[in-house]
Amino acid sequence: MRIRTIVTLAGGLTLLACGDQAPEAPPPVPEPEAQAAPSEPAGLPRTPSPDGAMVYFISPADGAQVTSPVTVVFGLNGAGVAPAGTDLPNTGHHHLLVDTELANEGLPVPADEQHIHFGLGQTETTIELAPGEHTLQLVLGDHLHIPHEPPLLSGRITVTVEQ
Repeated sequence: MRIRTIVTLAGGLTLLACGDQAPEAPPPVPEPEAQAAPSEPAGLPRTPSPDGAMVYFISPADGAQVTSPVTVVFGLNGAGVAPAGTDLPNTGHHHLLVDTELANEGLPVPADEQHIHFGLGQTETTIELAPGEHTLQLVLGDHLHIPHEPPLLSGRITVTVEQ
């Protein structure tokens, strides 16, 4: 143990004698500055909504007791239905939100089990839902699946699936 101490001290004295110094610790990294939140959600160019257009549920009704599979019929007034990829004025296609909300109006609607796309222009569907309470909402997307400006959203409805 005593030899190790002497060797360590000798090494330290050698560094000092040669003018070398032990490496310095890197300077501290400054904290990032807080940025003001944007006034609008970030996103892509949006297609204008047709004046007076609205999307809604024909069935089921809000508060309905249903069995699975559930048939959902979409309504659209003041706009037309066109398949995804078809860029025609005053048109779009449906997206069904199941137990979720639209996260960002300025980006394409995600495609997953909670964001169901109807890019072929379908106006109804049959979906499997587990027993219990579920919320459903429709959003019309343009040819790129981006909600119109302002977004055409139905009211959110609640259905209860019986066992």
